[in-house]
Amino acid sequence: MKRFKVFISAALLIGILAGCGASGESEKKITLGATVPYSDMLEKGVKPYLEKKGYAVEVKEFNDYVQPNISLKSGSLDANLFQHKVYMDAFSEENDMKLASVITVPTAPIGIYSKKYKSIDEIKPGSTVSLANDPTNLARGLTVLRDNGLIEIDSSANPLRVSEKDVTKNPKNLKFQPVEAAQTPRTLDSVDLAAVNGNFALSSGLDLKDALVKDKLPEDIINRIVVLEKDKNSQLAKDLKAAVESDAFKKVIQSDFEEFHKPDWMNK
Repeated sequence: MKRFKVFISAALLIGILAGCGASGESEKKITLGATVPYSDMLEKGVKPYLEKKGYAVEVKEFNDYVQPNISLKSGSLDANLFQHKVYMDAFSEENDMKLASVITVPTAPIGIYSKKYKSIDEIKPGSTVSLANDPTNLARGLTVLRDNGLIEIDSSANPLRVSEKDVTKNPKNLKFQPVEAAQTPRTLDSVDLAAVNGNFALSSGLDLKDALVKDKLPEDIINRIVVLEKDKNSQLAKDLKAAVESDAFKKVIQSDFEEFHKPDWMNK
C-alpha cells in the first residue's frame, strides 16, 4: 500500500512538472526589430496586444536600415518595422531575400530643417542642403525641394530614383551634400538646410513641427511591418496585423505620433 501511495505521488509530481513545462513551451517568444521611433510604436501600440495573445515580446532597437533585414533573414528577428515598400523590394532583390509586407503604419515624413532659416522664402542663393545619400531618400529629399518651388526635376526621371543629375533648374543655385541618412541631423551646424528622415529627426531631438516643409508620402513610401515571405500567412503575421488595426494602437498614434502621415486605410 505504501509503495502504491509513493507511486501515485510520484506520478502526480511528474504530471505537475510536465504541465508546467508544457505551459512554458506554449509561450510564444518573438523578437521584433525597429528603428527609433518605430521601436516606441511597437512597445506602446503592438507589444501589449500581442502579450494578451500569449506572446512573450522583445523589441530590439536598430540605428541603421540594413541590420533589421539581415537579422530577419538570420532568424534573430520575427518581424521588423522601419522600411517602406520601395526599400523593401530593392533590398530583397539586392540581397537575395524574399520579404513581405504585413500592414502599413503611420510614418514620420522627411522634413526640411534649418538653424538659419525660419521659412522657405528666406532661403538665399548658394545655400547648402544635406540629403540622405541612399537612392530612395535622396529622391524624397529632392522631391520636397521641387514641390516647394526650389528646384525642377526632369519629368522623365524615375520618381523613386531621382538624383542631383536629374535637377534641370536650380534658380537659387543650391549646393547638395549627400550623406548617410542617419547623419543628416548632425549636419545642421554646418549646412544651411537638411532634408531629414522623420525617425532620425526624432531620435536626434528635432521636433517634426519645426520642419520648414514636409514631404507628402505615397502609399509605397509608407513604412510597414515586414516578415519573411514564407511567414506572410503565419498566425504571427495575422496577430501583428490585428494589433495595428486595434483601437488601442490608434489611441497610441493619436497621443504619441500625431505628426505622422497616416496610411490610407487609417483614414477611411
